[in-house]
Amino acid sequence: MPVPFSAVLIANRGEIAIRIANACADLGIRSVGVYAEDDQHSLHTRRVDEAVALSGRGVPAYLDGAQLIAIANAQGCEAIHPGYGFLAENADFADQCARAGITLIGPGAETLRLFGDKAAARALAERCQVPLVQGSAQAVSLEEAKAFMALLDGSGVMIKALSGGGGRGMRAVTDPAALEAAFQRCQSEAKAAFGNDAVYVEQLVESARHIEVQVLGDGSGSVSHLWERDCTLQRRHQKLVEFAPAPGLDTALRDRIIHSALTLAAEVNYRGIGTFEFLVEAEQGRFYFMEANPRVQVEHTVTEQVTGMELVQSQSWLAAGAG
Repeated sequence: MPVPFSAVLIANRGEIAIRIANACADLGIRSVGVYAEDDQHSLHTRRVDEAVALSGRGVPAYLDGAQLIAIANAQGCEAIHPGYGFLAENADFADQCARAGITLIGPGAETLRLFGDKAAARALAERCQVPLVQGSAQAVSLEEAKAFMALLDGSGVMIKALSGGGGRGMRAVTDPAALEAAFQRCQSEAKAAFGNDAVYVEQLVESARHIEVQVLGDGSGSVSHLWERDCTLQRRHQKLVEFAPAPGLDTALRDRIIHSALTLAAEVNYRGIGTFEFLVEAEQGRFYFMEANPRVQVEHTVTEQVTGMELVQSQSWLAAGAG
């Protein structure tokens, strides 16, 4: 039986590297792992077929795209799987891989740039007539954020980093007197986490549910879904518990949310697997697009449990051109 690739470099460490190595083993793909100097004895180095040392220690070693590509070439790897975190959503690394003739298992650079810019993602949703929370169309200054909050007539705002995600650079503000401190804190967090201190503002939607749709695409506009997950239960914007399917969600509302996710994915010729996230006011029958995560997510295994699909293997087939 053919395999999508003969060898894959896993550009990550820890749990997700082991997860990818297991998927490669099941497909008959040779897995090549990498490790920083201080990760030499980590479990993922024993699970891969071959482990190669990176030059350097800690996180910076895993962010050295040129070094990763050199190792992939030396090991005869046709593809690189970035997992999540590190270089998984780095458009420049996607460009490096393309120039080197190596397949990045995930969306292309154009898609990564689009969804890495929350203002651009909002513009896409507006163009596709997908509902959005009222908010700024681009990065704002402190004075613009104050003016926006004043227009909301007592409603709170959510300050968000323009780049990145994962709950970093995000603050809810209900008191205008607290806006300046929260704004500056978000800028500081965004700069430290993403190298970009730009933030934008949205109207705060309180008591909404957080529903995300698992999407697959072949890169030519053909897209499908594996239903939704409910990740409303969070602490400090970090997901704690996921449910699939989302409990108590009206069928018609579920269909509209899923349709919106597929519309957005098809519009950008999405390739690989990804998650489209929405705020949902279920009792009012309303929902709003939040963001898209163009990578495998930590919680992908919840979808695997309820559908029987193996998503990391699906990523590999889609990256290899399977429809």
